[in-house]
Amino acid sequence: MALTEADRELIKNCLQRKPAAWQRFINRFVGVFVHAIRHTAECHSYPLNDADVDEISAEILATIVANEFQTLRLFRGKSSLATYLAVISRRVAVKEIAKRRKQSAPPARAAKKQPATDHSGEAEVLTRDQLDYLIKSLSDQEANIVRAYHLDGKSYKEISSLYGVPENSIGPVLSRAREYMRRMA
Repeated sequence: MALTEADRELIKNCLQRKPAAWQRFINRFVGVFVHAIRHTAECHSYPLNDADVDEISAEILATIVANEFQTLRLFRGKSSLATYLAVISRRVAVKEIAKRRKQSAPPARAAKKQPATDHSGEAEVLTRDQLDYLIKSLSDQEANIVRAYHLDGKSYKEISSLYGVPENSIGPVLSRAREYMRRMA
């Protein structure tokens, strides 16, 4: 869908700084921003609260108004304005989520590589802070497996019967979780 006449007029009014134009713009597209933020966070397995959504929405709006509305000036009308703004919103959300994830990551030096004592074949022991951070970024099933193995000391067989997952899929889940932790460190 191409640019509608109403959206063309809205852009023009914002660029000309007409009274209430910016507020109409925000009212019209805030749903697009929020949807893009929440969807992006879900795709990146990053939990957000309402305050986070508000902060990222503010970053999106700041991006749009930066450099005398450069984002709106660059819009060529080859798609709907909502589609264009969804792309902008997603890019800002990805950048903000990456920044937040990096800020909340445990320090790399906190990783302790030691021989395992509780689980045979385990090559390293993760600290409690690292596990808490890792678990927040996993799916529910993966988080349950990591928690059961590392925090509750359960065997693969116990985890399999507890969560109804095949015993031979537990090792790969734990390996992916450890690899993810190494990348985040």
